[in-house]
Amino acid sequence: MKIADVTLTNFNGRKFKIHTYTLAKIGELRTPKHPLAIVIPGGSFDHLSKREGEPIALAFNNCGFNSVVMEYNLVQDEGEIYPDAALDVLATVQYYRERAQEYQIDPDKIVTIGFSAGGHVASIANYLATSVKYQTEYDFEQAEVLPNKTILGYPLIDIEKIGFKVPEDEESMVPEDRYLKDSSLGVTRETPATFIFHAWDDPMVLVTNTLEYIAALHEHQVPCEVHLFNQGGHGFSLARGDMVTRGREWQENPHAAHWFELAQEWLASEWGQ
Repeated sequence: MKIADVTLTNFNGRKFKIHTYTLAKIGELRTPKHPLAIVIPGGSFDHLSKREGEPIALAFNNCGFNSVVMEYNLVQDEGEIYPDAALDVLATVQYYRERAQEYQIDPDKIVTIGFSAGGHVASIANYLATSVKYQTEYDFEQAEVLPNKTILGYPLIDIEKIGFKVPEDEESMVPEDRYLKDSSLGVTRETPATFIFHAWDDPMVLVTNTLEYIAALHEHQVPCEVHLFNQGGHGFSLARGDMVTRGREWQENPHAAHWFELAQEWLASEWGQ
């Protein structure tokens, strides 16, 4: 495997980093092109969760994917979170589509996976990609930037549906545009097929976020698979024992950990494998 850091520029001129995990070329493989997983960690928009970054990328590598962890715009960075954070996602998709042969990926098998706040970024990116307004303003085409599938883990969908008060010093960072506040409003028939997992008892990002989003997907006839686990809290990542942070033993959850296997089965079904 080759690991490298790459600096990209989004459609608004902002530079950002991606961390790439590229499997070694094996010439005799029956299917030499790999699917690509673009990992978008959570972190409340003020940091990037390491537990939702490289470990996720490596888990996808182990399933035959090339992968990348994306550093999107945060509250302390120059400029506003949106549209830049979502434009970072679209620029990453475009980068790999244009270099599919170089990275030995299938340009029709690109999946974004966003956790918590990263789920908001991923779903807003899908909205921007299908919006004529943003296509015109930032000069991109949907076919260049829209991922083929999306996975959302305990995703923030509506910024106003959280289990805590937004800190006063961050209130000004909340976008005024309701379509950027609530990504369910931007769902269209062209939104990628989506896999969602969430815990019913999530105290941070309320499960109503997922319920609202799947209602929008259903209304627009977008294929979707959803797994709501009775227990899991928030931020369980892969829910494995080696991914538990000190004092948060609940993060180990063998039942909720099934989301990863289920997501792989869903992708294989969606891609006809």
